[in-house]
Amino acid sequence: MRVLLGTTNPSKIKRFKSLLSNHNIDFFTLNDLGVKDEPQETGNDPRENAIIKAEYYGKYFDLVICNDTGLYLEELALYDKRQPGLNVRTPNGCDRLNDDQMIDYYSNLVTELGGKVSAFYLDGVAIYNNGKVYSYIEDIEYAKKRSFYIINKASDIRYPGWPLDSLSLNKKTMKYFVDEDTNEDINENIIVDEYRERFIKFLEKSLGLID
Repeated sequence: MRVLLGTTNPSKIKRFKSLLSNHNIDFFTLNDLGVKDEPQETGNDPRENAIIKAEYYGKYFDLVICNDTGLYLEELALYDKRQPGLNVRTPNGCDRLNDDQMIDYYSNLVTELGGKVSAFYLDGVAIYNNGKVYSYIEDIEYAKKRSFYIINKASDIRYPGWPLDSLSLNKKTMKYFVDEDTNEDINENIIVDEYRERFIKFLEKSLGLID
């Protein structure tokens, strides 16, 4: 099976390859295809943006996986202009930030908020499968159960494509995400295991890998 990962983010590529490592899949990326164009992400949540991307990149491949993620800081009101939400790399009207600029921006923002905030990611994914689109988004209250800290002092370790892992701490261990054994399973507990299982099953069913 040949699957296009509709991203150039190296950490997202690694993530989906790991999630589907039990299957015989040849993964391709936008860089492999030389695709540089991208759709306008005008959705209201991560799932809507993932759908937009999956439909767009479906013109290049029969099977496409696209992902979008929103970041929410619990110390900020949902509609506070400083709330990253869907604009993690373009927060508060900024031009698109590279990895180092993101670390600087969020370090300064967290300093303004007292040096440590509680945060959570809301994940959306969409699969384009020969003209049909399947989508999934995590429940927001469930996502909050997997919250973590973002602090204003960065680790020296970097994960290209996921710079905020260098500012993020596991609430249980108080270790940086980049210091954990794996950056996919941040909390080794039943909540993450259940979410991971549901997420993999969605991918497998949408791609036609299982009934």
